Amino acid sequence: MKVLVAVKRVVDYNVKVRPKSDGSDVDLANVKMSINPFCEIAVEEAVRLAEKGIATEVVAVSVGSQQSQEQLRTALALGADRAILVETDAALEPLAIAKCLKAVCDSESPDLILMGKQAIDGDNNQTGQMLSALLGCSQATFASELSVADGKATVVREVDGGLQTVELSLPAIVTSDLRLNEPRYASLPNIMKAKRKPLDVTNPADLGVDVTARVSLLGVELPAERQAGIKVEDVAMLVDKLKNEAKVI
Repeated sequence: MKVLVAVKRVVDYNVKVRPKSDGSDVDLANVKMSINPFCEIAVEEAVRLAEKGIATEVVAVSVGSQQSQEQLRTALALGADRAILVETDAALEPLAIAKCLKAVCDSESPDLILMGKQAIDGDNNQTGQMLSALLGCSQATFASELSVADGKATVVREVDGGLQTVELSLPAIVTSDLRLNEPRYASLPNIMKAKRKPLDVTNPADLGVDVTARVSLLGVELPAERQAGIKVEDVAMLVDKLKNEAKVI
């Protein structure tokens, strides 16, 4: 069984992002970049399937700039067998990424596609669902547990009311939530081995995909700072401030 896992390059979750001085975009100069945490969970789950003998090949795929090779090498160090980069410097929207991934899936014919439920930069939570629609295959989002057997995937999903268990016929798409697993750290020997693993590079034009933007970014700004709270002496004063100052009652 072939597993394809999507990986996105994002600002490291420990970094506090700031807008550029002109407010045109997020300032990425000299900022540490990493694999999107949800994508890293998806990579770990794919590697675990390989270790159990369920998956015979794990292919990591990323759509982004040439620098995304760094994150793909990390995925290879974590246990992926090979990687594919769809290289483009364009600002990609979820639909464009989904179309690129569909073209890769058409070529690779994976049995299972794993990806993070969302990226921590855009927080769109759209790519997995769009890819499912483009491929016409089943999907399970927000997965906290996954098992694969007899050509079917059983997924426990995190929903507002608790947990939901669904069964999917393969091929299928599963998007990972935080509680699916805890990713491992790449060992030094595996990091060295990853440098020799195959990494193919293509681009949207070669895949026949139009990545023209449909949404324009008008500006980026930090949220307004919250005012400091105050302490009140008694309930009467609290009610008075809620009524006359905050005007919430």
